Amino acid sequence: MPEGHVIHRLAQDLQRNFGADVLRASSPQGRFSTEAALIDETPLSRVEAFGKHLFVEFESPHPENIVYIHLGLIGTLHFEPPAETRGQIRLHLSNGEIAANLRGPQWCRLITDAERNAAIAKLGADPIRDDADPTPIRLKVQRSQRSIGSLLMDQKLFAGVGNIYRAETLFRLGISPFTPGSRISTSDFDAIWSDLVFLMKEGVVAGRIDTVRPEHTPEAMGRPPRKDDHGGEVYTYRRTGQPCLVCGTPISEQVMEGRNLFWCPSCQA
Repeated sequence: MPEGHVIHRLAQDLQRNFGADVLRASSPQGRFSTEAALIDETPLSRVEAFGKHLFVEFESPHPENIVYIHLGLIGTLHFEPPAETRGQIRLHLSNGEIAANLRGPQWCRLITDAERNAAIAKLGADPIRDDADPTPIRLKVQRSQRSIGSLLMDQKLFAGVGNIYRAETLFRLGISPFTPGSRISTSDFDAIWSDLVFLMKEGVVAGRIDTVRPEHTPEAMGRPPRKDDHGGEVYTYRRTGQPCLVCGTPISEQVMEGRNLFWCPSCQA
């Protein structure tokens, strides 16, 4: 599932490619045809990302004027030529020069402003957003007996954080993923939050997740670049059994609440 940096980058790309253009909206697949007709030939107003949730607002006279998208596990939003029709396109937006084609989302809904506010209210603090307030999240974490590895994946706490950022931030700070939230000090929490802000904002700019420090890059260590579908240089994510880039201990993996967890038993003792 795409992590928050991907959704924020899509929001920026939509705004940059379309600006305030009047857009043609359709649903070649047919599943969003009724809703697309309500925003067809209306100007784009604004695009916002909150965690893994994307909101595309139009200047439509209808109260339902916001397309609410969650990509889920297999969803994609690609910018393509306006005539492109490959695949099952749920939503097609075009200004005549470029098109945004949505395929396979977990959901694509047309909602009101009140419904958008209600959806956002269910989310936690998003490290990429400058208006995020992590203090209420810290208090919830420090009252919890759940592990920090579990808490970091809770979208009601850390909006937009996924499996890669969870694993990498904890490694970079030397924190065991099994540490109960109640044992996370305020300084530890502040360090986690600051590192997430740094890494995730970097991810928006780069369009990929790189978490290794300069001294651990392939060039600095004289090692081959990482080869993985997710791309990017990382310390633990999907490196099971490979030597830790810092101490050489084989990276461990186990399932935590249905998701694969990666960590170094030595650096994160």
